[in-house]
Amino acid sequence: MAAVAAAVTVATGLAVRAGGDGVFAKYAGSALYTVLLCALLTLCAPRARPITVAGAALALSWAVELLQLTGAPADLSAHSTAARLVLGSTFNAPDLFWYAVGAAAGWGVHAGVRRPAAP
Repeated sequence: MAAVAAAVTVATGLAVRAGGDGVFAKYAGSALYTVLLCALLTLCAPRARPITVAGAALALSWAVELLQLTGAPADLSAHSTAARLVLGSTFNAPDLFWYAVGAAAGWGVHAGVRRPAAP
């Protein structure tokens, strides 16, 4: 299920980038970045609680964003498309908020999926 969620998240991100532009596409991409991390963390640790997964994904997202203040991601991104996709290149403070939105969305989906069906 987590692998499907990751694939759907990537497809959604690509669709947003292809069909949208400007502020909406940028911040949707930021939120989806954290949703993808939630899915990947769930894939790696399927028994982890949704709040733990969402918190870890948010912490990783914030760490990557704050790392951009050092300039190292920009240097790597100049030479590698993969680095640009994973690490970005420049710090943008509003992204910190949108990562939290993505973590909340990831938590909500994960918590909803984990609930046992009512008899």
